[in-house]
Amino acid sequence: MKFARLRLSGFKSFVDATELHIESGLTGIVGPNGCGKSNLLEAMRWVMGDNRPTSMRGSGMEDVIFSGAGNRPMRNNAEVSLLVDNNDRSIPGPYQDFDTVEITRRIERDAGSAYRINGREVRQRDVQLFFADGSTGAASPSLVRQGQISILINQKPLARRAILEEAAGISGLHQRRHEAELRLREAEKNLTRLNDIIGENEAQLQALRRQARQATRYRNLTTQIYKTEALLFLLRWRDAQLACSTAESALEAASERAAELGRAAEDASAVQTSRAALLPGLRQQESDCNAALQKLIHQRSDLEAEEKRAREQAQRLRAHITAAEQDLGRERELEQETRDAIARLQNEERELKSAGEAAAELLAQAEERARAASAELISCDQALERCTQQLAQFNASRASYETAKSQSAAQAEKAAAQGSAAQDRLRTLQASVTQPAELSEAEGAIEAARSRAAEARMQAEIADVHAAELITAEARWRGPLQEAAAAQG
Repeated sequence: MKFARLRLSGFKSFVDATELHIESGLTGIVGPNGCGKSNLLEAMRWVMGDNRPTSMRGSGMEDVIFSGAGNRPMRNNAEVSLLVDNNDRSIPGPYQDFDTVEITRRIERDAGSAYRINGREVRQRDVQLFFADGSTGAASPSLVRQGQISILINQKPLARRAILEEAAGISGLHQRRHEAELRLREAEKNLTRLNDIIGENEAQLQALRRQARQATRYRNLTTQIYKTEALLFLLRWRDAQLACSTAESALEAASERAAELGRAAEDASAVQTSRAALLPGLRQQESDCNAALQKLIHQRSDLEAEEKRAREQAQRLRAHITAAEQDLGRERELEQETRDAIARLQNEERELKSAGEAAAELLAQAEERARAASAELISCDQALERCTQQLAQFNASRASYETAKSQSAAQAEKAAAQGSAAQDRLRTLQASVTQPAELSEAEGAIEAARSRAAEARMQAEIADVHAAELITAEARWRGPLQEAAAAQG
């Protein structure tokens, strides 16, 4: 296999497009260290399908892309093309008829590599087989890199055998044998899987056969069912025919019966016509009776309502009478209590008068004994103590009088309120009661209330007179008592 040209673009230090022409004979590249001589060999190995970053002296395959310099920006892709001369038709395989074969490999950052042979995209494996058929490749010993001579000397016999096979031109056969073995293993796996699938299909076939037998049985049973149903429909049709003939005979009998009934209906119609002439008078009588009945029903409803109202009014009047009797009893009790209070007040008044006279006599005696001698001071003290007690009794009598007076005033106000309430009830009764007896009873209750109110007012006036008399007696007795107290002092 004869290489004619190597073209690099963006590969390592070859940032610009660079071509290396390999002419007939011996071609050499001379230069100082670091000028890129080893990069040319690595470019050839890389375009032949080498995919090991270590063989490219890098940590990753993207390290072959130009990473930039002080005055040059970095590149995003790298491309290497190798032109092979095939004028002697030494390349076996599908490219034997081509005069030249160009193998191109292009890599982009974060996108991976792509291979092309004569502009057609191929796999990496196809490129490696292409060079293996030509007894060369990325791992060929004919591509001698730095330190490879010592590696070849120290290699094991198996590695030396690979060198001899490559020299003999059978390394491509080993590659194809390896691929064939891989294909055979895949075929064996496929056969194993095919046997499993066949077993599954046989199980499914057994199930399908069982289902087919069931379907055949179902079809036979369906045919029998259809025949049985047809026989059943035939029997039903015969029964229907027999029933139809029976119905026809019954229809004839019914027609005769209908004719008889029609004649009877004509006779009944004539009778109905004669009776219809009598209906208007009977209907008028019925309507009059219904009207009279409705009127009586309304009258009965009104009478029942009036009776109910009268009973309710009588109940209310009985309640009013009971309340008036209770009020009368209370008024009588109050009147008796007032009389008793007046009697007690009169007795107290008499007692106070006698006590006042006794106090005057005692006061005169006390003045004489006070001027006479101091020995009579004890009797004056006793007289003063009795006067004080009588004054306390007088104050108690006055307080009871005030209480009786307030009770009399309250009774008078209550009687006045009962009189006004009785007047209101009278107005209500005059508006609702239509019976003269009920009206007279209500008026009597009102008169009784008025009389009780007048008596209460009279009792209040009498109590006021007694109070005035008691106040006058108190003022009359207060002077002598003050003089006696001054004399004692």
